[in-house]
Amino acid sequence: MTAAVLLTFVVVLGVALVAALSVFAKTRFFPVGEDEEPREDVAEYIAMMVSVLYAVVLGLCLVSVWETRSSAADHVQAEASALHQTYLLADSLPTAQRQPVRDAARAYAHHVVDVEWPAMAAREPLDSSGWTLLDQLRRAGEVTRTDRVSEQIAAQEVLAQIGYVDDARRGREAAAQESLSPVLWTGLLLGGLLTLAFMFIFGIKKSTTHVVMVMGLSGFIAFTVLLIHQLDAPYGGLLGATPDAFTRYFG
Repeated sequence: MTAAVLLTFVVVLGVALVAALSVFAKTRFFPVGEDEEPREDVAEYIAMMVSVLYAVVLGLCLVSVWETRSSAADHVQAEASALHQTYLLADSLPTAQRQPVRDAARAYAHHVVDVEWPAMAAREPLDSSGWTLLDQLRRAGEVTRTDRVSEQIAAQEVLAQIGYVDDARRGREAAAQESLSPVLWTGLLLGGLLTLAFMFIFGIKKSTTHVVMVMGLSGFIAFTVLLIHQLDAPYGGLLGATPDAFTRYFG
């Protein structure tokens, strides 16, 4: 990530320097004539384009973090729902396997809430203990011998639901490590500073209207950046997904 950020700064700085040298060359070799009026509309056009491009970057960042957060919540809901279905289907299994399946499902749910969730909120990698508990649940749900057709069907459905838990868990682990690209963070912060700087450089007058406009735009940009920062933590912060689906089903 550090290399990507440095490369972004180098490219942006290089393009800016080339543009500055082009302006110096133009004014030196092709100076503005005395009969030509200064083109203030060029400065206004550049300021407008910077604002438009920054709005595009802002929207791209918002969409990216919101999709990641929404996907994270969907994985949690799917995992908890499939685990709950496994718990309920234990009633249709042979008597000897009912309680082991219930115990294994409940142990897995508590492990997700008490152990894995704080680690995901801190963006720490998860160890293999969760997968070990899931394997124990899968072994508990395997029916080796039964003469009842209902129990055979229930055993197949239990294994299918455990497969759904497996898939949702993989998605949850992947979402926990996703974050906004450092390149987008760079564009988000630099674009905000540049937009506000242009407001002070061009067209700002000493009036109440301009003061209110600058305050409003500055506050809105700060709010949006903080919102993106909160949404960039899929399982942490104020707006991240919560383990309520597991606690609702397993207390």
